[in-house]
Order: sequence, then C-alpha cells, then structure tokens
Amino acid sequence: MVRSYRRYEASHTFGTICTASSNAVWTPDHSLLTPKNARATDSGRAYVGANEEVLCWGVKKGELLSRWQDKDNRSEVTTLTQCVAQSDLFAAGYADGSIRIWDALSGQIVVSFNGHRSAVTHLQFDGEGARLASGSRDTDIIVWNLLSETAEFRLRGHKDQITGLAFLQTPVRRRQSPHTDEALDVGADDVDEMEEKYLVSTSKDALIKLWDLTSPHCVETHVAQTNGECWALGMSPDGAGCITAGNDGELKVWQIDLDTLASPGSGVGEGKHESVLTSRGVLRRQGRDRTIGIAFHPKQDYVAVHGSDKSVEIWRIRPTDEVHRHMQRKRRRRREKAAAANEALLPETEDAISTPLVDDIFVSYVVVRTGGKVRSACWANSTSKTSKSLQLMISTTNNQLEMYTLTTQRAQQKAQAKDAPEYNRSLALDIPGHRTDIRSLALSSDDRMLASASAGQLKIWNLKTQSCLRTLDCGQALCSTFLPGDRIVLLGTKTGDLEMYDISTSSIIESIPAHEGQAIWTLALHPDGRSVVTGSADKSAKFWRFDIIDEEIPGTRRTTQRLKLTQTRQLKLSDDILSLCFSPDQRLLAVATLDNTVKVFFADTLKPFLTLYGHKLPVLNLSISADSKLIATCSADKNVRIWGLDFGDCHKAFFAHQDSVMQVSFIPHPVEKDEAHILFSASKDGMLKSWDAEKFQPIQKLEGHKGEIWAMAISRAGERVVTASHDKSIRVWEVGDDLVFLEEEREKEQEAMYEATVAQGLDKDYRDEAAEAGDGQDEVAGASKQTLATLTHGERVMEALEIGLEDLHLMQTYERDKLRTPSLALPQRNPVFLALGNVSAEQHVLATLRRVPAPSLHDALLVIPFTTLPTLFTFLLIFLQRRMQPELAWRVTYFLLQAHMGQIVASGQLRGVLEGVLEAYEGWVGEQRGVLGFNLAGLEVMGREARERGVGGWVDEGVIREEDGGGLEKGRRKRGFGNMG
Repeated sequence: MVRSYRRYEASHTFGTICTASSNAVWTPDHSLLTPKNARATDSGRAYVGANEEVLCWGVKKGELLSRWQDKDNRSEVTTLTQCVAQSDLFAAGYADGSIRIWDALSGQIVVSFNGHRSAVTHLQFDGEGARLASGSRDTDIIVWNLLSETAEFRLRGHKDQITGLAFLQTPVRRRQSPHTDEALDVGADDVDEMEEKYLVSTSKDALIKLWDLTSPHCVETHVAQTNGECWALGMSPDGAGCITAGNDGELKVWQIDLDTLASPGSGVGEGKHESVLTSRGVLRRQGRDRTIGIAFHPKQDYVAVHGSDKSVEIWRIRPTDEVHRHMQRKRRRRREKAAAANEALLPETEDAISTPLVDDIFVSYVVVRTGGKVRSACWANSTSKTSKSLQLMISTTNNQLEMYTLTTQRAQQKAQAKDAPEYNRSLALDIPGHRTDIRSLALSSDDRMLASASAGQLKIWNLKTQSCLRTLDCGQALCSTFLPGDRIVLLGTKTGDLEMYDISTSSIIESIPAHEGQAIWTLALHPDGRSVVTGSADKSAKFWRFDIIDEEIPGTRRTTQRLKLTQTRQLKLSDDILSLCFSPDQRLLAVATLDNTVKVFFADTLKPFLTLYGHKLPVLNLSISADSKLIATCSADKNVRIWGLDFGDCHKAFFAHQDSVMQVSFIPHPVEKDEAHILFSASKDGMLKSWDAEKFQPIQKLEGHKGEIWAMAISRAGERVVTASHDKSIRVWEVGDDLVFLEEEREKEQEAMYEATVAQGLDKDYRDEAAEAGDGQDEVAGASKQTLATLTHGERVMEALEIGLEDLHLMQTYERDKLRTPSLALPQRNPVFLALGNVSAEQHVLATLRRVPAPSLHDALLVIPFTTLPTLFTFLLIFLQRRMQPELAWRVTYFLLQAHMGQIVASGQLRGVLEGVLEAYEGWVGEQRGVLGFNLAGLEVMGREARERGVGGWVDEGVIREEDGGGLEKGRRKRGFGNMG
C-alpha cells in the first residue's frame, strides 16, 4: 500500500507591523465622509505592506482592522498608493510585477494588472481616478486605464528603475467653436477645469523626464542629480514645482511652467521653445546619506525629507511676504557690510541680491529623530490650513509605526518661543511585533502559548488569537524554553546570562551569569523536567537542577517559594558548543561543536559514546527522534544527515536547502508510530521542508517567508509548526484535511516548473518578436506580458473555437436539411454543449471570451495563432450581427486587426469575413447613434421646459467655492439635478 503523509498548510501569520520593502499610507478614520467632517484629533488609519499582505492598522489603539491577501499571490508588496478621487481604492504593487486594486470597504480585489517584468517601485493615480501610472525596476512606465481595465501604453526611455511619478494638472484652455450660430466660446475661461495630459518621472539613472500622454512621447529630459542616482521625487500640491533627491543629501528644486503646457499650439517638444522644467537651485540636507523620500504637506508650506537613517528633516517654505522681508534684511546687511569696508555695490550685484534664491525660500525647520531607520514618511491630519500643529506618520525598517506631533511656525510666533520647534512622539505601534530578528521560539506544553525572543525583547503570544499577551525586556536572546508548568520562560543570552521570567507577573525572577560573558548558544530541558543543560562558546556544557527555596519577603516575616537554578555538573570540550539535545529515553546527550562534529555522551556518566564525522562546516542544530533510534543534524554546508544512534553510522546525507540549514526537528511526541521519523528542516533560503527519514525523500516544500528562517518550533504531537524569519513574521503551519502522496507531489512540482518555463519562454519569444519588428527601440510600446494565466485563457478560447466551429457547421447543415425534411431529428452534438444546458456554439464561444479577465484579454488573444483567426472572425461577425455583446466583439476585432495587420493584408483570405464584420459594426454604431440622439433631444426638451417653469438646480448650475478642508477644488462646477415634478 502506498504510504500517505499529513499535509501541512499555511494557517496564520502574525508579528509583522510593516516591512521595509513597502511604504505606508495614512488615511483619516472618517475617510468615507468629507474631510471637513473629520476631527482634528483623528489619529487615522495606516495602510502598510506586510510581506505579501496589506494591513490596515488603527493607529490610536494599535488594532489590526483588516488584512488584504490574494491567496494566489506569494510576492511581497513593494509600494502602496491611495486614489484621491475615490478614497476607498488602494493600489498595491508587488515584487513579481503585478498590480492589484483593492477596495478598502470590502477588502476585495477590484481589478488586477500584470505588465511589468520585475518589482513595481512606484504607483500614482491621476486626479480623477481613471488612470494609474506604474513604474518598475524593469525601467518601464505603464499607464493603465481603470475604466476599461486595460493598459494604454508602455513608456520606455529610462535606463534604470523608476523612483518617482507624478501627473501634472494643467488648466483647460477653451477655444471658440466655429460650429455655433452665435460664435460663442465653448466653455468659460473663468472656470478652473483641470486636465492631466502630462506625466513627470524620475529614475535611478539620474534623469527626470516629462511625458505627453496624448501623443504619447517624451517632451523633455533633464539631468536630475549631479552626483549619481535620483532616488526620490516630491511634487508640490499646486503642481508648480517639484523636488528631486539623490546621493550625498542633495535636493534639486524644479519649477514647472504649467501655462506653457496648457497653452494650445505652444509647440512643446517641437523646435525651439523654453523648457517647461527649470532648475531653481540645490539644497543640502544635514544628513549626507541617500535621500529616499520627499513629502509635501497638502495644506501647509512644509516638506518632509528623509533618507535611510533615523531622522526626518522638515523644511519650511517661506510665504511671499516673509521672503520679501528676508530679502530686504539681506540687502540691508550687504549694504552695511559694504559701507563698513568703504566699498560701493555695483547695480548688477544689487539686482542679484534682490532676486531670491532657493535657499531664501526653503529653510530647514526641525529634524525629527525616530526610533528606527525610516522607510517612509507621510503627513497626517492635513484638514486645515491654520492648524497649530502638524502630524507626521513614519514607518521604520525595524517593524514599527510612529506618529509625531510638531508645532507650526505660526504657533511658535504666537507663543514668542525662540527655542527650536518642539516635537514629540504622540503614538507608536510597536507591541504586535519585534524590533529585531527573532532568534528563538518555544512552545508551551499544551501548545497554547508561544514565546519568541529577540535582541532586547521577549514576547508571549496566544497561538489561537495571535495576540501578544506579554512583552518583557530581556538581553540579546539566543535560545529559550518553557519550564515545566508553563509559567516561567528560561532564556540564554549572548552575554552568557541565564534569565528566568515569570509570565504571570511580567517580571524577571533571576539572572545568572552562567558562562562568564560567553554566548549561550543552546539549552535543552531534560526529559524528566527536573534539570536543564546549557551549551556555550566557553567550550563547556553546564547542568542546572531546579530547586524550590523559601525566600523572605522584605519588610515582613513571611516567606515565599521561588525557583532557583543550581549547577550540578559541567562537561568541558575542546570547541564551542553550538547545539545539544537529550534523547527521549534519557540515555544519551548529543553535542554539536565548532569542529564540524557531533559527540554523543551517556547522559548519566558523561562518558563518550559516539563521534559523528561527515559535515564540512559547523553543525548548527540537531534532533533525536521520539524512539531514540535516529539523530538528524544540519549544517552550514546546506546538508542534512541522518545517523543511527546504535553504531553512529550515517544512513543518508542529502543536499537539503540552497543556504545554511538553521534548524532540524523530529516530532517530539507523535501520535502515530509511523510519524516518529518525520523530520522538518528550516533554512536561510526561506524554505521549510519536511522529510521522511526512513525513505530519505522530501515530503513537502512550504514557501511563504521572504527572508532567512532563524527559528522553528514544533508542537507536541506535530499538529503545527511555527517558524520565525528575518522578514519579521511568525508563521504557523497546521495539518490540513488533504494527504500527501510522494509521487503525486513530485508530479505537481514538475508540472509547476514546466508551466513556469513555458510562460517565461512564451513571454521571451514575444519580446524578441517585438524587438525584431522595431518596437524594442521605440519609447512607446504595448504593455503586454505573457503569463501562465493568459496562456491558459488563450488555450480555452482556442478549444472553444475548435468545437464551436464544428458544431456551427453541424447545426447549419441541420437547419438546411430541416427545410426539406421537417421531421428530421436533431443531430448528435458535442457533449460539452449538452452539459452546459444545450447552448449554441456562438453562446459557448462568447461565454468563454467573457470569462477572460479584461486586463488579460489582449495577452490571451496573442496566444491564438493566425490560422485560427478565420474561425474567430466568423464568430465575431455573428456577435455583431445578432448584437451579442457587440462592445466586447468589436474590442477583440480591433485588437486582432492591430496585432495581425501585416499578415491579414498579405494573405487576403479574410477579406470577405472582414467586410461583413465592418458592415455589421457600422450598423450597430448607427443604431447607437440614433439612441443617443433621441436621448439628447429628450433631455433638451426637458431642460427647456424646466427653464420655462423656473426650476432651479439644473445641470451645471452653481459653482462650489473652496472651504477650509473642502473636497472640491476652487471654481470647479458641481453637477446637480433639479426636481422635474
């Protein structure tokens, strides 16, 4: 009988607040209401990337409000952005080049895009929320249309990863219409309607580019930084200027001539013209590290700039009157200095003094010192222009969110404070995660509590609710365990101390200098629960007995019982001890040392029993099976070895991981006897694997972590496995309902590898064909990417066309024969149509096309070969003639004509069917025009009647002016609908 194994599946992930791979986005708690209704003290919500998930945190209470995850996605989030027009829409870019638009209300995916071939680095919505621009490490920019759910085009020109994107809002200039009888202007110039036809982009190649999205083409290119890469772009709220930043703390300020862009016939990009982007000067940060973030305050004149260190610099933009006063003082001081030196100022020098420089406009305000290296900074509570305080939310690389409150310059002047502006950390979200890597995990005896220890923190978790029960300050922990009773946790630190913590009182019981300042790399609890052994870098293993002593309570005559560790024995070796383990039968003690060997001693006499040679690098961990027959060792040489404890012979050595194997473990107390030799291994390659130590075959490969796995813990009966990684996450893997069969598992892995190879090869072939056709050198190209999903959709369409054409001919023949023989029986159709409810061939093909997601439709159609096009055009003709989804039919037709125009013109065999398609399309368009004309005429009649009756509130009547915190721009028309009753 074929043996089966229990399948482990990803269950829970916790311990991550935010990751260093993605930025953070702040929104008010009342994001669904208008901003003016939000409270000034609103702490808001923080949307952050946490590995492959997007988390929404309530900043004030530190609660996890929602968790967004696509089950089919394993790539980590690399960038986040919010749509201004629809505040409940968020775009998330991922490391595999995919983009997902999330609905914050439902936590569901609205639409998915897949066009980049490497990690998405920047996302930007336009003002209306109809388009999304994305930049990637593949140096390309793609503009996505959210209404049609398709990619408009791909912009090429940069030579390195995209670091910044921003749409430019230009006023709409109305022209006089020659078609109106009274020669009136179309629209009014006094109404500030804005359009976004231009895009600014920056890249690591130190260039800043201005793109015209209507043509599309690159209008201007400038060198953004003089000292290497450009890493950040910050656009001012009015769009009249921007700041680029790079290495050595250099900030370059740019002025944008929006009037030149908005003027019709300005000839931008044609011939000689004035540059739209003009450099105004260079600023220098206090920090000389690389600048990675620039954030303008949406309402007030402040700019937050940060690098990768533990600080955020706040710059203030002086208003016009203050700049004027500053220039007057500057000119007066220069004149006084010249008079004191008996010199006369030249007119040219005086004119130069009166012209403000960029240093005169931007002035350093305050430097905010943070609790960790800054990953991103964004302004919060930006609802008022006259607020006396500013709030800045910062996400750090050490897994925490911080909220800082700053005093504005206006409040400083009113208080007549001459000191530096004050700031304080008002809120911090740090309890649900560690600041540094977790180096040790320990499960309680009932598998309900988990202890995780890192450098400086010990946390106790409830595994059922994933909530943090206790957070205690500790030393730099390297190993840990629960003591019998599950009330005390014992830690071994890098400084050689043994620390005991009482969970119930959240206090330290005792700290013992056990190994004289040398790191305690490992500790193991004796199977009888009465003692513990520690192994250290001082080349000794010490045995400690648990004693209960009576301790006097200070100030009273009463005593209380306390646990005390008493050293009983010591084992001296010639090398550092890295790991040790008792056999479950209490007979043997295995010790791994720095000389790449494992030494086995008798536990009672400490006499040598076996020495295991074979590893080429130090053994990092070891484990003995529950029946005390096998010992598994893992090493930095990426190998796992299985040894027999009877004679010390090596049963098997296999290459287990792609990096150092950090931990191995058998199931401590398996329920089934055949699970006693199931082995788990965790490695720095981020993989958790399970093995059959009898057949020496891999069982499962569990992927999920985005960094090195440092620690692993297995429950008593093997029901769950807990791992902790460098990505700051703790993951729980639990036994599922399915079983694992080794042959089926190997077949699935081979199929997955083959399908991935096929998709990559198909995408590569398509790119090579595009490059040969000349698209590779163009700065504008189609945004397509062949993936396994698009390949599958294309194959389904081809299959539907194949059986559909056969059934179409069969039914046409039947209809002709039925005219001669009315009693003719129905022919035998394909069972697929009968299973689908006896649908027709054209209905089946249409349903197959409709099941293809809109963003993947074009890529799926590229899979279809040219020889299948006659069949597809035959069905498209039927769709247009019978008005069966004519919009979809014409979209498919138009794309196929674009993609295969050369072959269509050369062959000429599709001329007849294409003429029919064009005729059917024109007929459908004529019908739609008639319907629209009829509706417009009806609306005109209704409008005339409404005006005659004096009904107010008709369409385009009234203009909403900007209020403090209002949601509409100044002068923008608000469409209203009157009551026709």
